[in-house]
Amino acid sequence: MSLWKTMTRKEDPSVYQDKDSHLVRSLRVRDFLGLGVGTIVSASIFTMPGEVAALHTGPAVAISYLLAAIVAGLVAFAYAEMAAAMPFAGSAYSWINVIFGEFFGWIAGWALLAEYFIALAFVASGLSSNFRALIAPLGWKLPASLSNAFGTQHGVIDLVAVVVLLFVSFMISRGVSNAARIENILVVLKVGAILLFIVVGLTAVKAHNYVPFIPQYKATANGPFGGWQGIYAGVSMLFLAYIGFDSIAANSAEAINPQKTMPRGILGSLLIAVALFVVTSLVLVGMVPYHKYLNSAEPVGLALRTAGHPMVAVVVQTIAVVGMLTALIGMMLAGSRLIYSFGRDGMLPRFLGKLDKAGRPNNSLLVLTIVTVIISAMFPFAFLSQLVSAGTLIAFMFVSLGIYALRKREGKDISKPAFKMPLYPVLPALGFLAALIVFLGLDSAAKLYAGAWFLIGVVIYFIYGIRHSALQKKENK
Repeated sequence: MSLWKTMTRKEDPSVYQDKDSHLVRSLRVRDFLGLGVGTIVSASIFTMPGEVAALHTGPAVAISYLLAAIVAGLVAFAYAEMAAAMPFAGSAYSWINVIFGEFFGWIAGWALLAEYFIALAFVASGLSSNFRALIAPLGWKLPASLSNAFGTQHGVIDLVAVVVLLFVSFMISRGVSNAARIENILVVLKVGAILLFIVVGLTAVKAHNYVPFIPQYKATANGPFGGWQGIYAGVSMLFLAYIGFDSIAANSAEAINPQKTMPRGILGSLLIAVALFVVTSLVLVGMVPYHKYLNSAEPVGLALRTAGHPMVAVVVQTIAVVGMLTALIGMMLAGSRLIYSFGRDGMLPRFLGKLDKAGRPNNSLLVLTIVTVIISAMFPFAFLSQLVSAGTLIAFMFVSLGIYALRKREGKDISKPAFKMPLYPVLPALGFLAALIVFLGLDSAAKLYAGAWFLIGVVIYFIYGIRHSALQKKENK
């Protein structure tokens, strides 16, 4: 067999259905809405709007959120159809393996793996910053060596981030249904905290803080500020806020009635998130001049304290810190299922695809936890925020284009889904182009590291995956 035919050999979807049948189907629409909102409305809503406003957009940060939501919405339609047609563990990795072949599935999955590694460390770092700001007025302060990532402001390890990641990993290892119940409770609390901030914040909004709404463009050391150039830079920086719906799709093998559950969970959680992001960012920049949020990892608390509401700040930040656990739960569930899928297919060592006696992929969870803990301990929050989106956008482009190949097979070897992406064949192309435009707007460091991660993935595939994959073993028989 030629190298190209080997790289494009496709997995039979019935094989994935059989392999994933051992995973327990226990998640309902409310669970996926909880996972989606919990993951999407995460550290980014409590940490990113102020920083993006100060660096790039000024008061127009809400426009960046809206434009990013449009891009995410286009891709979400593709995700919803894929997840309904192929409710397999591993989301884009498994789908692309079936649609385009082994090598392209691996690259899409490898790109997503970078997202989960970095996003978990990013959220844990954001939680740590908010927690330390919360306890500081009580006179409790960790030494710099235990507060910051290695080599950052005299830091050795971000202890809070590490402890939180270990706690979430332990909780998930006890079972996905239990984690989902906790997730749903925490999501309700977190949304309540956001609404409390909005209601109180509206009383402190000053109209002059919105003028000019789109500042005049100028080049700065941090990139473009103001004008549509600044808004575009804001879209690329904020896009990480919308990556959470992939975490819903990654758990589709554990969904009850995935034909209906998956589209409702993916699209419903995105709509809720968009509304919360836009309103929160508008209130935030209306309360305090946007430039005061520069280098603040807890702009919501800063805004409330500046407006004379220190007790509300304590309440909101306390719930926010606890609520950030929802993002960690969602992404750790999804990331562990992705690594399980790699092991299931022999693309990485097969012990990663083994389930324990209760049908849980805890080997993959352990590996995810170890790598994420190392990243959170070694890299600072600001650095991580630049890198989260790159891998996700690559997978989004694959999934958008995959709709064209999927349609040809629906009703044949792939079941006809109850949900289909509207305005076919135009919308899949728009989804691909929109994701590509956002990717091109990422800063050079993010694209450089994405390229390096891609090369590492290619090397692993040709050294290990191509020889040990399940499809290769099938051919050798």
